[in-house]
Amino acid sequence: MSSDKKSTDTHKESSRQEHFEDLFDENIRPLAGKGAFRSVAPFTMTPGTVERRKAAQQDEIQRRNSLDASSVIEQVDPYDILSFTRPGIQYAVFKKLRQGKYEIQSTLDLHRKTVEQSRQAVWDFLKDCQTHGIRCALITHGKGEGREQPAKLKSCVNHWLRQVDQVLAFHTAKKQHGGSGSTYVLIKKNSLARQRTSEQLDLEGRRSK
Repeated sequence: MSSDKKSTDTHKESSRQEHFEDLFDENIRPLAGKGAFRSVAPFTMTPGTVERRKAAQQDEIQRRNSLDASSVIEQVDPYDILSFTRPGIQYAVFKKLRQGKYEIQSTLDLHRKTVEQSRQAVWDFLKDCQTHGIRCALITHGKGEGREQPAKLKSCVNHWLRQVDQVLAFHTAKKQHGGSGSTYVLIKKNSLARQRTSEQLDLEGRRSK
């Protein structure tokens, strides 16, 4: 190695040492390159960490959208009446839904949303309704008349609602609730909704005495 290069290296090391001492105590010396090492603390899986991971995984499962893409969905007419019931649903219950006599407890408006945005919105909405004990909901999708693909969102909603087990029935809304551009949805009761019904029946029973 030439004397010039040795002088340059010595100068660089001296400058590095002075800079280090400016930042820290003069008795502290930086480790040479070969002596440097990184210590990684061992990771311990605590019960709290396990539970948080389980909760995160469950949340991901809940949000996982299994609704079909629009490419496989059969189109309906903008003014078609949407109507569906699962086996076992009482006629009186479905009739009350058709006539718009259930209290609408939650609504979802899909106007100005893309098909994919609507797909996720419907999935999240129905999960949220079931979680919070919503019995009857209203989804506004529009008719899509005059569009290149008329009733596109309406067709999607008609298809998607049949794929969700928690949906017991649905029917095109009455005029005051949006007519053929909206749909009533009857949702399966969870434990919270069943408790509310039981409390309501008990209250009505006490009043009638």
